[in-house]
Formats: sequence, C-alpha cells, structure tokens
Amino acid sequence: MDLNAAYGFRMDWIVSFVAVARYGGFSAAGKAVYRGQSRISEHVAELERAIGVQLFDRTHPTSLTPEGRALLPRAEEILRNLQSLNGGGEVRFGAYPSAAAWLFPRVVRRLPDSIRLLLVEGPSIDLESALLRGDIDLAVRPVHPLVTDESLVHEVLWREPLTAVFPDKHPLADAESVSLAQLAELPLISIGEADGPRQFESHLAFASAGLNPESAFRTNQPQTLLSLVRHGLGVGVTNQLAVTTANLDGVRLVPIHDAGVDRQVGLFTRGDRGHSPSLAKVIEAVRAVSG
Repeated sequence: MDLNAAYGFRMDWIVSFVAVARYGGFSAAGKAVYRGQSRISEHVAELERAIGVQLFDRTHPTSLTPEGRALLPRAEEILRNLQSLNGGGEVRFGAYPSAAAWLFPRVVRRLPDSIRLLLVEGPSIDLESALLRGDIDLAVRPVHPLVTDESLVHEVLWREPLTAVFPDKHPLADAESVSLAQLAELPLISIGEADGPRQFESHLAFASAGLNPESAFRTNQPQTLLSLVRHGLGVGVTNQLAVTTANLDGVRLVPIHDAGVDRQVGLFTRGDRGHSPSLAKVIEAVRAVSG
C-alpha cells in the first residue's frame, strides 16, 4: 500500500462520486449532500483526473461508465469502513409497512445510541430495487414475490398465516373458519399490484388448490384493503400481520383452514458486499426480535 499516493485523494471526491451514482445526477447529488451542483461536478472531475478514467457518461440521463461501475462498490466500501471506525453509524432499514409497524420500534430499542436507524417504507418490489441501488442497507419483506437479482440473499425471519377479512355484517363473519373454495365464490380484494403477475401468497394459495378466482380489487396497502372490505366492496385475503396491526373497526378476521400457503417474511441483504459493524448489530437485533 502506497501511503504517499493516498495523499493525492480527498474524501469529498469519493463522497460526491457515490452521491451522483446513488441519486442519478449531479443536481440530485448536490441536494442530497447539501453541496452546490458545481462543487459536486468539481469533485468528480478531480477524481477522474486523479485516477485517469471517466466515471460518468454526462449525457442525459447521467450514467456510470464501465470504469465507474467497477469503482462504485469500492468507493462505497471506503465510506462504510470510515463510518464504522467509531463502532457507530447510520443504517437504512427498509421494510414494508405492516412489518415496519411491528418490528422497527422493537429493533430500535435494542440498539446502542451510536447507531442511527433510518426507516424506509415501501412495497416489496420497491424495496428490492432500493437494496440493489444502495438506497437501503437491508430489507424486511415477504419472500414472495421472488427477487430477480442473484446478488440479494435472505434468511426467513417468521411465517404468518393468510386470513380472510369480512365486513362485520357478512354471513360468514362469525364463522370459525372458511375454505378457499368458499372465498373463490366471492368478490375478492387481495394484496398485489393491479397489473402485476400473481406471485403473492394469496394467489399462490388459490392456484395450489386448483382455483383461479378474479380479484375485484388489488392493493399494496392493508388499510386500503380494510377500507374496501368495510364499505362492502368485497372480501379481503391477506397475511395476518398486515391486518392485526391496523384499524379493525367494521371488519372481522376469519382463519382460512385450508390455505396451504403462509407468508414467509425474510431479511434481505446484498450477498456481494460485506456488513459494517453497525449493520451487523442491526441484523442481530432483527433476529433477536423476530426469533
């Protein structure tokens, strides 16, 4: 290692480079790190001159060159290592809303004050993209829909059953349990994207039973599902945690005795990158709370 050569580099060059890569442009990077766009441009240009390669294609939209893509994980590793020198740091915690409502506060209480945990909520598919972009450091999301990038690895934290959600005046609202066949005859409200593939657990449960009901509505938000049910627009099918952490006025939860499929919730991280001490402590806390 040439220590003298290291004096030729400034840390703010590396910060500006990572910021442009992460936020997709010089202006957005400047806003994110509270620097002027011209200063960000100067930093990146100085870094390019120092290492003798062009890091960005500056045509619109700004994109990394092959050399920039090769440098990015190394630059991010430098920043992670620097941040972890004092055993503390900032960890960006991605989670879908119902998991965040239950899990996040319990994890925060297990962490030392030196670790700052930032919550980023979103649908499962958005969390996958955010983790790949480096916008979050970990994601707690359902295993289904399956991730599409092999660089993401996961461990299952918990399993939870599917449940039916009825308006409280519905004839089946007081039933001890219902079957998939009974639900398939009713207008259904399910978790999923309106035009997306049927990879969510409720769709897999019906498919495994040889049933193919049409959803009257699909939504990614448990509160929206409950509101649609409450207003008599259908019967909901979703995972139990999503609705037990929400307002249940005007609805009833009924077990599905033959669902055959449960929701597996996983902790996802980048398998191609190491964990900083701060991230490792957060992962340990997540496991302790979930276990």
